[in-house]
Amino acid sequence: MQEESKFIQRLIDKEQKAFKELVNNYEKKVFNTCLSFLKNDEDAEDTTQEVFIEVFRSVKNFEQKASLSTWIYRITVTKCLDFKKASNRKKRFAIMESLFGGNDIERRDFPGNFNHPGVLFEDKEKGKILFAAIEKLGENQRIAFTLHNLDDLSYKEISEVMDISISSVESLIFRARKNLQKLLENYYRENK
Repeated sequence: MQEESKFIQRLIDKEQKAFKELVNNYEKKVFNTCLSFLKNDEDAEDTTQEVFIEVFRSVKNFEQKASLSTWIYRITVTKCLDFKKASNRKKRFAIMESLFGGNDIERRDFPGNFNHPGVLFEDKEKGKILFAAIEKLGENQRIAFTLHNLDDLSYKEISEVMDISISSVESLIFRARKNLQKLLENYYRENK
């Protein structure tokens, strides 16, 4: 922890070498988390950059109550949710525009070239089905499930990122699994 405090101080002092080290250590993890939420390489890359810009800007306000990685995950999840909300607003506007004679709507829900490094599927279609089902979960269930199953965070780490108790994380993941089981069962029953 003392080593982390020194590293954080180097970041606060705007030491360029420390920032490079931070990016090297966390870039892949942040990108994979963004990709889990956004399902698009380009959006994940943009959001990853935003995360590191935010970390750089606000590291001086980091109170070190949690670990640096937990704080970065919290920023990552927030940036992803903000991106999705903004994207949904754009879609609603595009729908309104198309109703009144505007451009056709471009669907970006699930690009055909989506590949998540944390999930290996021989059949890409099954991956699309799983991620579409995950998107139907409630926000907190989706966040907890994604952080645990795709980003491999422990319940304790997730509780720190989401600022909830470990038992709440357990409950969210349990409910997410049950809901996914129902969603996927219905899908496969309908598509036999």
